[in-house]
Amino acid sequence: MTWLRGYERSWLRQDLFAGASLVGLLIPAGMAYAQVAGLPPVAGLYATVVPLLVYAVVGPSRLLILGPDSALAPMIAAAVLPVASAGSQHALALAGLLAVFVGIALLLGALLRFGTLTGLLSGPIRLGYLAGIGLTIIASQLPMILGVEVSGNMPWEKLASLANAVVVHGVDRVPFAFGLGSLAVILASRVLHSRIPGAFVAVIGSVFVVWASGLSGRVPVAGALPRGLPAPEFGGLSLQDAALLAAPALGIALIVFVDTGVLAQSLAGREGRRVSGSRELSALGAANLAAGLLGGFPISASSSRTPVAIEAGGRTQLTGVTAAVLVFAFLALVPGVTAFLPTATLATVVVVAATTLASPGAIARLWRMSRGESMLMLAAFAGVTTIGVLQGIVVAVGLSLLEFVRRAWGPYRAELGDLPVVPGYHDISRHPEAQRVPGLILARFDAPLFFANGPVFSAFIRDLVERADRPVTHVVVAAEPVTGLDTTALDELILLDDWLAARGIELVFAELKGPVKDRLLRFAPPERFGPHHFYPTVSAAVRALRSDSSA
Repeated sequence: MTWLRGYERSWLRQDLFAGASLVGLLIPAGMAYAQVAGLPPVAGLYATVVPLLVYAVVGPSRLLILGPDSALAPMIAAAVLPVASAGSQHALALAGLLAVFVGIALLLGALLRFGTLTGLLSGPIRLGYLAGIGLTIIASQLPMILGVEVSGNMPWEKLASLANAVVVHGVDRVPFAFGLGSLAVILASRVLHSRIPGAFVAVIGSVFVVWASGLSGRVPVAGALPRGLPAPEFGGLSLQDAALLAAPALGIALIVFVDTGVLAQSLAGREGRRVSGSRELSALGAANLAAGLLGGFPISASSSRTPVAIEAGGRTQLTGVTAAVLVFAFLALVPGVTAFLPTATLATVVVVAATTLASPGAIARLWRMSRGESMLMLAAFAGVTTIGVLQGIVVAVGLSLLEFVRRAWGPYRAELGDLPVVPGYHDISRHPEAQRVPGLILARFDAPLFFANGPVFSAFIRDLVERADRPVTHVVVAAEPVTGLDTTALDELILLDDWLAARGIELVFAELKGPVKDRLLRFAPPERFGPHHFYPTVSAAVRALRSDSSA
């Protein structure tokens, strides 16, 4: 409980108030995301209370609100619902086991020190992935708001079926009225900057209307919650169930850590602090493990509820503890209230949250900045919305890795020349007035050398030599950007050296990093590269080689 160190008494009132304010968002959000995941609403509250208490004990961040997440809910549904009916005990047991597997994966990641992998999903691809998740959520919740039944698995299929059902049968006016009214309340609270979350007001208002008007038999409701403490729910599971959940657990664990890592680091950066990625992995693993063992499902840090806690004045994890205690008090004292809660209201809460996943401002900015990266974003979006949420993770990670390879495969490369009025040697394409050094070709390749770009590097050097309009005795590689070298690239380097030697040209390196030089000398033939092939700087190489040629 590192947040207790240096705790000031003046923070107590702020933490308690922020925790109390947060409850109005945690209860409807927890129940709503459980509904999206195809689980009983009470599971969303268990998945709220337990992780908050566990993270307060083991979490490294001073203030981070954990719980059910809009991005995870459809992934949980995709893993659980193919083998269990929505809302069943079997589905709840599968979701609990899934959370346990996610927790184990995160703890193993911490043990193996994978805490630095928060950048595995690039920004554009993550934008596309989350936009696809948002559309998937909206397509799954609109039928509850409109009171119609739809078919199909993919969001496009559901939306087409929804449009057809509305045209043929129309909408059910009662749930639609609750959905529309809830949307108006939530939007009004945002416009008025109300300190009471609009979702909470919409939920309380809907409950009161259903209770007062006797509409509980006319509109689908969430149902009363069970009393008491959460308990393990693993009955009826088999080894086959466990095998089916292993791969989805890894994908969910990746999203949990990437999202939480980005949020935790950004919050810590505002305070001038740093958070250990491995410690964050450990805390997330423990929180998911506990949630799975006690009736919940996989959880993550919330990028919507954490800012609410901060804006309400929260300073430490005591905010989350306070909120958890009050949510549990709700479960213990008034669980029957939700017997009058329309599912259309919960669906509206989810739809409003899902619209923030798309980040239209960030998408428009990316489109203006880079059409190439925008295509990657659209590819990730298409993967999620056409082949599935869990398969979309594979697509997103694959696209990120392909983008990395693409950038390293065709990096920036330049021929360097001398600018008399500026020290050093500079890119001739950017400074046409730069002069080439007589007898030398100075070349820079801005990437590590590996199997994919070794031929690119070789072709670049050969092209410079063939286009040279003067006698050349040496090719000097400005090798500071070359941070790695694999055996395939080394073989290509030796072939290039032979090709240059046949033309009376020697290949030398300037500013080559020590580990890369060691690898080059260790794997190349002993007579291939001697001490005279390496220089500390490009300027040192030019001075030495000029004096050699003049001598």
